[in-house]
Amino acid sequence: MTTALTTDTSESWEVLRRTAELTGPRIRLALDRLSEPVRTVARYHFGWCDADGRPTDAGWGKGLRGALVLGGAQAVGAEPGQALGAAAAVELVHNFSVLHDDVMDQDATRRGRPTAWTVFGSAQALLAGDAMLVLAMEELASSPPPARHVAGTRELCRALLALVAGQSADLAFEERADVGLDECLTMAAGKTAALFAGACGLGALAADAGPAQVEALRGYGHHLGLAFQLVDDLLGIWGDTRVTGKPVGADLRRRKKSLPVVAALGSGTPAGRRLAELYQDERPLEPTGVTRATALVEQAGGRDWALAEADRQRSLALDRLAEVTLDPDAAHGLRSLVDLATHRSS
Repeated sequence: MTTALTTDTSESWEVLRRTAELTGPRIRLALDRLSEPVRTVARYHFGWCDADGRPTDAGWGKGLRGALVLGGAQAVGAEPGQALGAAAAVELVHNFSVLHDDVMDQDATRRGRPTAWTVFGSAQALLAGDAMLVLAMEELASSPPPARHVAGTRELCRALLALVAGQSADLAFEERADVGLDECLTMAAGKTAALFAGACGLGALAADAGPAQVEALRGYGHHLGLAFQLVDDLLGIWGDTRVTGKPVGADLRRRKKSLPVVAALGSGTPAGRRLAELYQDERPLEPTGVTRATALVEQAGGRDWALAEADRQRSLALDRLAEVTLDPDAAHGLRSLVDLATHRSS
């Protein structure tokens, strides 16, 4: 990766640390309401126990989406506690989608550990994901005051429907040879950006923000989510497995049409045409083939396009924050999360 994608900012990580301190205990309590063995599967996925249920502290990810909820609420003048249930709900929804995604993609590792489905089986992993979705709705329903429940539930359901549509398109693209860049961006907007936008919207709604503030924060989350996905796709090809905790090259091995790949395939370059031939070959892609595909994506301009587009989405996210009056300290924290999304190595 280039330097532009490997410099993590200490300020943004501090925002995430504070978010984890607030939302982690609430998520743990939610998971404790599950029955066995689903509870152990869910706790294992979050890194809070091993396969035998013994306590561990393997880490449960960045908690970025929960931070967006709390940051959105604080940006319009609320205390974090007002949006804590919504933050926990969004993190539960995200992890529900991750559990299902790992099964659909047959990914064997996540966050440097075997994925839940490889340890407990696909059925139990899917059930644990389903349970997290139910817990998320329960967290929203139990957050005061009741008047916000309907708006918050609608916000999250809209994000979920977009997420499902995006994930469905992502799966369909694997069977198609003719995926365009615009429809690939639309897929990413659903699969990733919709929950980022919904998280920001939920935070603003929890704080009784006005329509202009809610819409601006949603827009910020949308562009942040697209930048995040672009960087995620770059790390999936050029990242370091020891840092990302994910098998680098797995997307190429499955001939997945990630954003850099689709940009390369549509480049009209000789390298893009050779990449298309490699992707159309039905034989399993061996390590040497993955190495060749990686080089072709770069030669066809896929890497440069994704880097430039991530930077463009970063700027658009910052522009949306500037559209409305927000609490200066909270807005500064949200800007730091934009830097995290585009300047990260994992």
